[in-house]
Amino acid sequence: MKTKRKRLFKFFGGAILSVFTAASLSTTAMATNSDYLSNWAVGVAVVLDNDKAQTNATTANPQEVVEDSDGGESDSQQSTLVMSKVKEALNIREEAKSDSKLVGLLYKDCGGVILESVEGWTKIQSGDLIGWANNDYLYFGDEAQSVAAEVGKLVATNNTDALRVRKSPTKDAGVYGLLVLGEQVDAYETDDSNWISIEYDGNMGYVAAEFVTLEYHIDYGETIEAINAREAAEAAVKAKVQGTVEGIPEGTTDLQLLAALIQCEAGGESYEGKVAVGAVVMNRVASSGYPDTIQGVVFASGQFTPAMSGKVNRVLEKGGANASCLQAAQEAINGTSNVGGATRFRRVGNHDGQIIGNHVFW
Repeated sequence: MKTKRKRLFKFFGGAILSVFTAASLSTTAMATNSDYLSNWAVGVAVVLDNDKAQTNATTANPQEVVEDSDGGESDSQQSTLVMSKVKEALNIREEAKSDSKLVGLLYKDCGGVILESVEGWTKIQSGDLIGWANNDYLYFGDEAQSVAAEVGKLVATNNTDALRVRKSPTKDAGVYGLLVLGEQVDAYETDDSNWISIEYDGNMGYVAAEFVTLEYHIDYGETIEAINAREAAEAAVKAKVQGTVEGIPEGTTDLQLLAALIQCEAGGESYEGKVAVGAVVMNRVASSGYPDTIQGVVFASGQFTPAMSGKVNRVLEKGGANASCLQAAQEAINGTSNVGGATRFRRVGNHDGQIIGNHVFW
């Protein structure tokens, strides 16, 4: 039985705990988010000031990352980011020994920050989870940053009442639609600092940078208490009508939910591109590294931005996805996959993999 339920933490700007260096981001996959990895810090449950972070944070695989007064890198602080190096989940212990009490799980593609180190073990904080992890199952330094850039995503949050999504980065360009206040969308850097490129109903759109806040999202682990509470809640609703858990309309079927996600992620793509997005969801359902239901996969925190932001729910509330997306969803549920076993996709240019339309799948 799979227990994974990934949660979310964010890379915030300001004095929190750990800063990255763009110089260490060497792969093509990281180019899109390099500036944010260099200027943003790891978000944790307890915000620490820089002085405290410099005093307490250590790492088994050091990398200096803080700028000194001359604008160069300082030797006074090291990278405190860690990422899990497991296929499913890593046990987090109360003490730095393998027979110590289990306090939580750090899942595949999840990260945290280093609080303390001893030989062979590292004490980390990942959301509410604090405990010791075996170093053999963690990435440090450049490797951690590489994994973070690979699995995380840049998200833009709209800060105004109605923000126009333009078809090109100019004020007189055509409009795809509007973002409502607080709506979140996947974002990408552009050559023009006045504009941010975003995913909008499967199209490449542009919004004025001054009206959005950018955050880099990565998942974190779960405490044993949180796992137990979640599993109890899941058991309690198994007999209820689907739709009561995540706020989707009552009676929503798996087909309707998957179709709504496809419309949000690939509404402007070809039919082949729509099937590919559906196949990614079904591949995750089949994988031990993800929840084992369509609803669980769609609403897993930090994964599909339209689900996180409520956009999928709004599509369902307005009558559901169009016929093409419904047909693509049905094909995917029936077992069709035109992307093999791929469990991820992004906009073309940000990763190597199989390209279909404007997305790359891997």
